[in-house]
Amino acid sequence: MQRFAGFWPAFAICASLIGCAPAAPPAAAQSQGGGPSPTRVIAVIPKGTTHEFWKSVHAGAERAAKESGGVEILWKGPFLESDRDGQVTVMQDFITRKVAGICLAPLDSQALIPYVQEARQAGIPTVIFDSALDDASDLVSYVATDNRNGGVLAARRLAEVLHERGNVILLRYNPGSDSTEQRESGFLDTMAREFPEIKILSSDEYSGTTPETSLEKSQQLLVKFRDQVNGVFAVCEPNSTGMLGALEEEGLTKKVKFIAFDPSPRLIAAMADGKIDGIVLQDPLKMGYEAVKAMLDHLAGKPVKKQILTGEFMATPENMHEPEMQKLLHPEQFGE
Repeated sequence: MQRFAGFWPAFAICASLIGCAPAAPPAAAQSQGGGPSPTRVIAVIPKGTTHEFWKSVHAGAERAAKESGGVEILWKGPFLESDRDGQVTVMQDFITRKVAGICLAPLDSQALIPYVQEARQAGIPTVIFDSALDDASDLVSYVATDNRNGGVLAARRLAEVLHERGNVILLRYNPGSDSTEQRESGFLDTMAREFPEIKILSSDEYSGTTPETSLEKSQQLLVKFRDQVNGVFAVCEPNSTGMLGALEEEGLTKKVKFIAFDPSPRLIAAMADGKIDGIVLQDPLKMGYEAVKAMLDHLAGKPVKKQILTGEFMATPENMHEPEMQKLLHPEQFGE
């Protein structure tokens, strides 16, 4: 037995180490990209998924996630910006999935309030971006363009190219959309206050949410006011596209001054051709970035501003080739 005396203590120590040491940690779960699974999942819900603007918001959201690390963006929204029920369904699905946070661009300033409250009760914070809710009490932050000032810029540019006199049409977008309602009110209030010799021919017609419905409504307005209208303002990309099509079909481009809102390849080309006198620009890349960044800061316990403004700008045929305007006219889009 003496020859084994030194063996047993060594064996006991070895056995103890084997029995008490923690099991090797499992390999990190793999994401679809092959890397470690993100530690936080942030849902980003746009108003729609087809317009150029939202593709750039998506790129900004992904940039913030990549910069922060350990974050996955779940991007999902209704196909059409008129589908309130579809957006509600997406919101409810993310609440059920217990995501870490939700960034929402509400289609309706009232209809989404109960679901933001439901998310809060489930322990899921919400950042609102692009378009406000009427009740901000349950929000982390509101990230957006100053849309009212966007309307002010449009009014002043249209007045400039009209030499502060003439008859104009405002083509509205969709009832309940706070962002475009702010643009519309900013435009009308500025015209009434600063340019008394400009008359508003029509300000109560809604285009609907697609270029097709916007084209139809624009044609109706141009036929009705053909001999009177000198200028038009369309308040977002789809109804600007529809209005451009109507002006072209009616042979009124360059005769009727036109201010659009948000760029697209077709609208940019039209401005280069002199068919559009100005495009009010937002910074959708910054908007998506700041919305996700605000959420991540909140989840980390950092202070977050209640309102984060992302800027508004006026592109014209004269300044559209300047580097800063080019960045805003051609913002990065998701997948590029």
